[in-house]
Amino acid sequence: MLIEAEMPDAAPATLSAQPAGPAELIRRFREVRGETERRAAPLSAEDQQVQSMPDASPTKWHRAHTSWFFEQFLLGPRLPEYRTYDERFAFLFNSYYVAAGPRHARFQRGMVTRPTAEEVGRYRAHVDAAVIRCLEGLSGADLAGVAALLEVGLNHEQQHQELMLTDILHAFSQNPTLPAYDPAWRPPARSRADGEVVLPRGIHRIGHEGDGFSFDNESPAHDALIQPVRVSRRLVTNRDWLGFMEDGGYRRPELWLMDGWSAAQNEGWEAPGYWRQESGGWHAMTLGGLRPIDPEQPVCHVSHYEADAFARWSGKVLPSEFEWEAAARSGELDDAYGSVWQWTRSAYLPYPGYRPVEGALGEYNGKFMSNQMVLRGSSLATPSGHSRVTYRNFFYPGQRWQFTGLRLADDLA
Repeated sequence: MLIEAEMPDAAPATLSAQPAGPAELIRRFREVRGETERRAAPLSAEDQQVQSMPDASPTKWHRAHTSWFFEQFLLGPRLPEYRTYDERFAFLFNSYYVAAGPRHARFQRGMVTRPTAEEVGRYRAHVDAAVIRCLEGLSGADLAGVAALLEVGLNHEQQHQELMLTDILHAFSQNPTLPAYDPAWRPPARSRADGEVVLPRGIHRIGHEGDGFSFDNESPAHDALIQPVRVSRRLVTNRDWLGFMEDGGYRRPELWLMDGWSAAQNEGWEAPGYWRQESGGWHAMTLGGLRPIDPEQPVCHVSHYEADAFARWSGKVLPSEFEWEAAARSGELDDAYGSVWQWTRSAYLPYPGYRPVEGALGEYNGKFMSNQMVLRGSSLATPSGHSRVTYRNFFYPGQRWQFTGLRLADDLA
């Protein structure tokens, strides 16, 4: 699951002390909500219904859930005259907010054929109109409170925009006709720099502080001791990965963590996710359909277990999330954002002094801080404006349907 988060103290995020006025908030709200619909537009009603595995959700569900979020956390508490669109939707489209009430089982979301995709569109329009009414004419403390909740909801929706693409790609990869989400899609341009960012032993400031939005798991900012390390400026490429495969990387248990070796054997991994042999060569399922592997593109759709095994094969390590952040702050990491999320060797744990907010919004991040690994950066599916150096994504180590890759580090200590 991609991270979903909320605001510390009054809400699980931090915002600028001077929120934008109502007109700017309405503009941003329309922009983000419109992006969700733009991403859904290439999909048929049947496409929006499919759920190809328990970790994924139908596009229709993502569109409805993000509307329920505003209905549940902003409109209900802040707009007394608001009338819920359909009281049954709270059960259908709540995700994991136990304090918000019971919910439909995640693995059965694809069974919900009603409401239709068209009806979900009407639901979104109903919520949009109510949010705009709520924003119009606000000022002072009321504006600040609503702006904070709105910003959480918009960042939450941007997370689901990325999930919409990862989930539909998985669904299309299961279709024997291998349909393309966008036949004209091309991978983002990437840098070609080599070399490393050298970090000497020292204390580095880690985490979010100051103005601007952040999720609660990015705080509190704190000092971290980093031992001497070199972090690769470039991402690991498909060419690099082919070398790992040709050297028997998927057949050498000495390279793998025990859980990773078990996962690779049980799942039959022989290559990254979505790779397949076609016409004598390797191809991969992409948002543009099945394409030949480009050796120069960053490797994508690998699990933490695979990334760790590749690092061992290379005689290197994955950077810790603190090393990644310190190196990224130098501005010298190529393709840090907009290509693939990058696995680190750091377990997803709270920062020193972290306290989740009470109530349903406090369920956003804190309760997932177990058995997951941190990824940094952002991917080609991450919406514009949704990346920053302190962003902490997290997944279970065996998951690989997201746009996940890696860069390497040399532990000089």
